[in-house]
Amino acid sequence: MGKRRIRNLKYLNQNDIIGCDTVEERRKEVESKYKILTFSDLKEAFEQKPDAVVISTSPNTHYDLAVQTAEKGIPFFMEANVIPTGFDKVVEVCSKKNIFYAPSCTLRFNPSLKKVHELVENKTIGKTLEFIYHVGQYLPDWHPYEDYRKFYVSKRETGACREIVPFELNWLTWTFGNIKNLAAMKRKVSKLESDIDDIYATMLEFDKGVIGNLVVDVLSRVPYRSLKIIGEDGVILWEWTEKKVKVFKTSTNTWEEFLEPPGIKIEGYVAEEDAYIEEMSSFIAGLQNPENYSHTIKNEAMILGLLEKIEESSEKRIQINVNR
Repeated sequence: MGKRRIRNLKYLNQNDIIGCDTVEERRKEVESKYKILTFSDLKEAFEQKPDAVVISTSPNTHYDLAVQTAEKGIPFFMEANVIPTGFDKVVEVCSKKNIFYAPSCTLRFNPSLKKVHELVENKTIGKTLEFIYHVGQYLPDWHPYEDYRKFYVSKRETGACREIVPFELNWLTWTFGNIKNLAAMKRKVSKLESDIDDIYATMLEFDKGVIGNLVVDVLSRVPYRSLKIIGEDGVILWEWTEKKVKVFKTSTNTWEEFLEPPGIKIEGYVAEEDAYIEEMSSFIAGLQNPENYSHTIKNEAMILGLLEKIEESSEKRIQINVNR
């Protein structure tokens, strides 16, 4: 993700970039490929007096780096979070220092999901009643260039499904509103050599009455983001790999398709660059005025709280009232 963010920023003509990484091999690769200056020590990097910081490290290191950055008075962007414990310290320091922090919300910039959001908002299929959403990708396929057993997604605290759930809740709450009740089940059902639950299945009830079924797994040998939304007057379908949204309206008894524009594809990456570039552009706009960035630190805290409640629901085998 660090390399991707460098590419994003360069695409946006932000060329005064430095990098910081403890691994010499990574620094050499980045220096050669992107022609930037890198440091092995965070103190040295801070001495360069950066205008802003992008934190693209493993999730278990996010909060320590975020607190150090905020205490320096530097605004920052941070990749998706997966660990609820410790986030309150980030909130506290950012509030005390009045620091702009942009939590990652990449899927809000996905062109198809922006269209889904618009269709739901405009009641194109009438009142939304329910949705079924499956997200799956085989864990060893995530980073085929490294052993998945040594990658942070195979550790319990930062496990792959545990990371994806809040990633998806971000755009789901943006589109359907606040969640009031949930019931969940998480399990390890495969022979994957990792100490993680490899499936999370969650039923969600939103304040607006929408019922949603979210299933996240790292078992699917074919990658999926497959969405079906049922409304009083139609249906919305989205298949990630097809790069299009389909809408059926009962008023016309016809299907309409919305195709994603061609994206920027980088070899070795499953997802195209466009949503990430737009996210970085939004972060840069937020540096001028935080209101330009749609996902707030308060939203991020709420989503991490939902992850805790999903896991509590599974462990206690109960339905959770989110607002209790």
